Amino acid sequence: MPRAEHPYAHPYLRYVALGDSQTEGLGDGDDTTGLRGLADRLAEHLALHDPGVRYANLAVRGRLAGQVRAEQLAPALALRPDLATVVAGVNDVLRPRFDADGVAGHLEAMFGALTAQGARVLTLTFPDLGRITPLARPLAPRVSALNDRIRTAAGRHGVLVVETGHHPVVTDPRLWSADRLHASPLGHERIAASLADALGLPGSDDSWTHPLPPDRAARPPVAAELRWAAAFLGPWLGRRLRGRSSGDARTAKRPQLLPVVP
Repeated sequence: MPRAEHPYAHPYLRYVALGDSQTEGLGDGDDTTGLRGLADRLAEHLALHDPGVRYANLAVRGRLAGQVRAEQLAPALALRPDLATVVAGVNDVLRPRFDADGVAGHLEAMFGALTAQGARVLTLTFPDLGRITPLARPLAPRVSALNDRIRTAAGRHGVLVVETGHHPVVTDPRLWSADRLHASPLGHERIAASLADALGLPGSDDSWTHPLPPDRAARPPVAAELRWAAAFLGPWLGRRLRGRSSGDARTAKRPQLLPVVP
């Protein structure tokens, strides 16, 4: 996606992030020391160029696209952002009953409402999860279907789409946390850099697409798969069978527009 044209003719001073665990920041910090994540990091990019920027993060882990719309859109509109990120849909992809059109409909409703109010909106397409963990290969058609619909919906509302899944570096394990569903700190850093690049922020470029140096500590794939299944896949399946979500009883970590402290 090309850069935005002359973004600082009208600086972004009110940034609101909507979404699920990626936007909340899982994989980048923890619940004891605090989560950072792609949205916090993008806000820091913005604050480097305008210390007056204020930022709210309404994202909550485990939320489906319909829940993001139902719970976060109205509060986001009330904050009257001039910049918003909307990143959701992966949790829907992982559910047994996946409806790509339904998910895209929720995303498009958010795109339309935010842009109609004058906000500049960014979103992401998603990488093929099977390129990250082989057990997720059956999900590839779902991810592709959702990405196609995101592009179409975004195009109807002038939403900037960052194509994170097109670059080989996205499959580097160092960009992913141990659960392989959430970005690592380095992964969140790269996603924030991709958003800054799409906005054309001063000092941003396409270096987020560049490969990392060779990993001399890579683990044998079979052993890594077994460890991952035991540590993360089993507990995740257990929550699904009990009808529970990692976001149960959780609320947004930053519901109000606050100054950004890099």
